[in-house]
Amino acid sequence: MKQKPFIPYSYQEVDPDAMLQRAKNEFLHINTRRSIRDFSSKPVPKQIIHHLVMSASSAPSGAHKQPWTFCAVQDPKLKAQIRRAAEEEEYKNYHGRMSDTWLEDLAYLGTDWQKDFLEIAPWLIIIFKKPYDMIEGNKKKNYYVNESVGIAAGFLIQAIHRVGLVTLTHTPSPMNFLQKILKRPENEKAFLLLPVGYPAENALVPNLIRKPEPEVLFYY
Repeated sequence: MKQKPFIPYSYQEVDPDAMLQRAKNEFLHINTRRSIRDFSSKPVPKQIIHHLVMSASSAPSGAHKQPWTFCAVQDPKLKAQIRRAAEEEEYKNYHGRMSDTWLEDLAYLGTDWQKDFLEIAPWLIIIFKKPYDMIEGNKKKNYYVNESVGIAAGFLIQAIHRVGLVTLTHTPSPMNFLQKILKRPENEKAFLLLPVGYPAENALVPNLIRKPEPEVLFYY
């Protein structure tokens, strides 16, 4: 196997004090992120979505296979189709598929099968995972697909928050309808749907408390 050439890594060292301040600021900023279900229809320029997705696409991946596709949907007719199909699945989830325990765990969030934000948000970004690529008619396996796509999704959520927009991690399981509506190839499977935009003026979020440091961080 021919080895790919290496290039020098471009690195600029940061003073430890400045690094600490950056770390503090990053936590303070990301800790304000919330999942939003009340969206404004205020438009978001396509170029902003472009840069957000390309930021996500810079994520690391198994063997650098980059096993993802991002579909950014702005067309109102497609968003309406997606909403109808998602609500069909969600209705089944809330009326039989979900266990009583699951429904109890969701109750305090006030969620139900109706998903009007899928039409209100100016953009829907659907992330597809690719278990394999098709290269000249042949299947080429990808590695650590779920992990790689999950990391890319995290990059995207972080980028959305950093530029001043909001989103929601939406998984109307099963999500096969997204592949059909968007006419994606057989090797692409829907992984996550993110409505993206501005919060509505009257947006409300649950009064959540995140786990404290002693429950999430252990030093050795």
